[in-house]
Amino acid sequence: MPRLCLAFTLIAALSVTPARAADLLHIYRGALANDATYASARATRDAGLESLPQGLAQILPTVSATAFTQYNVVNIDVRGPQPDEQRQGNSNGYTVTLTQPLFNWQNFQVYKEAGFKAVQAEATFGQATQDLIVRAAQAYFDVLASQDSLAFIQAQKVAISEQLAQAKRNFEVGTATITDTHEAQARFDLATSQEIASQSDLEFKKRALQQIIGKYPERLEPLKPSIELNPPSPDAMEEWASVATSQGYPVRGQEAALEIAVREIERTRAGHLPTLNLVGSSGSTLASISATGISNVGTDSITRIIGLQLALPLYSGGNVSSLVRQAVANREKAQQDLESSRRVAALAARQAYLGVTNGRAQVRALEAALVSTRSALDSNKLGYEVGVRINIDVLNAQQQVFSTLRDLSRARYDTILNGLRLKAAAGTLGEADVEEVNRLLGPN
Repeated sequence: MPRLCLAFTLIAALSVTPARAADLLHIYRGALANDATYASARATRDAGLESLPQGLAQILPTVSATAFTQYNVVNIDVRGPQPDEQRQGNSNGYTVTLTQPLFNWQNFQVYKEAGFKAVQAEATFGQATQDLIVRAAQAYFDVLASQDSLAFIQAQKVAISEQLAQAKRNFEVGTATITDTHEAQARFDLATSQEIASQSDLEFKKRALQQIIGKYPERLEPLKPSIELNPPSPDAMEEWASVATSQGYPVRGQEAALEIAVREIERTRAGHLPTLNLVGSSGSTLASISATGISNVGTDSITRIIGLQLALPLYSGGNVSSLVRQAVANREKAQQDLESSRRVAALAARQAYLGVTNGRAQVRALEAALVSTRSALDSNKLGYEVGVRINIDVLNAQQQVFSTLRDLSRARYDTILNGLRLKAAAGTLGEADVEEVNRLLGPN
């Protein structure tokens, strides 16, 4: 019993985290500032939002200005007795033109599409934000799980070494066979191998977290020793599935894609329609031309024009009709993609909901199993001391205790992560949920 207490003391010692250890909220905010995937999604969102002013520009007036300067030389051959004439000189001028679309159905549809493209960009970015929370939490708890696994293996190694020393003493006094020593030595060597593998896994998990937050995580805040994992609210799987199919960010993005596809049909059909523009221009020309034998003569002219410009497409080789058929097919694709995204969202919500509810049940079962395995270990150790149990029984009981501890730790982390995934599927995951999980963290 004292050796078992020593083993669990080692677990507690290895799990003690300094006061300045990073918690989940700190990691999440570091990911917001440094994760390259999230930064890329933010830039993509900003680029997508530019479709709004671009769409508006299609129905607003355009103003252009041109200017020119040129030197003119004109030779005039005169038939008859008169001498030939040459005229030369500079002419300068400018023109300002304003065009206001009055009827352009294509441009109007581009303007309407722009709003849905902005919605699509926001939905994609919203999903990226939720993915960041889940990825940061996953990497955080992966590190904690790897730390726990290493701590349990090291504690198990201490317990096995004590059992090995006892087996050697018993063999020396003749109360045990060499088999007990060999079994304990084999378990000790196996634990050493597992410790090396676990150390490597912990380093890998920390590097994975480093990729998200941009710096190497030295210490992380663990889960508190006693936590209450609450059920989903509402505690009804189909309600979560229904919310996911209507509010999930992937579904919102596909709904916007469908609206864009519908407007695209109208835009391409407008290739058969006329366009009407209001056109106005104003210009001035200054010319200074001299003729042979005549002094320079300057002329100024000012031109102002306003009118309507009608363009009527007659035939384009069937291109517009082909584009319409293509747009109709793209609309059908967008409709099917929307249905697929709703089904995927519902499945993800159901899967995460079951992960939370079954995870809570598994945690309770493993907590009960831990009590039982500890009692079994105490019984086997006592039986070994009085000679009714052999060394392998004690070693197996020890391994069962540490395996249960590892499984319980992993079950808690998975349940918390599934809770975050459930809210992400419903499109409601945010920083407040990170803060809620963060309250479960603290020194052991």
